[in-house]
Amino acid sequence: QVQLVESGGGLVQPGDSLRLSCTISGLMFNKCSVGWFRQAPGKEREFVASISRSGGNTYFGDFVEGRFSISRDNDETKVSLQMTKLKPEDTAVYFCVADRMTASTFPRRFPDHWGKGILVTVSS
Repeated sequence: QVQLVESGGGLVQPGDSLRLSCTISGLMFNKCSVGWFRQAPGKEREFVASISRSGGNTYFGDFVEGRFSISRDNDETKVSLQMTKLKPEDTAVYFCVADRMTASTFPRRFPDHWGKGILVTVSS
């Protein structure tokens, strides 16, 4: 059974940093690209970040503007999203995703496997 379990969400103030983590099981993790999408209230899901199988290539949504980084640990089958300089418009449910397609494809096509999502609220 494939499971993607996110952790690390919560309420933060504008300008703060937050780290999301996701532990993935039931997949051959080192053969999957992994990443993050998000969905803000009343908006469609959008691509946040993805990382290749080896971790050598990363991709980000245009809105990230250098504020986020993504990493993976193939031994612990975990992917993390480090977010800095958070803005109120970053408020959303963040979803961990995985797929065998290349990480560069994530912005154009929804991955096959999704976590349940975790809420990040940026508010003063």
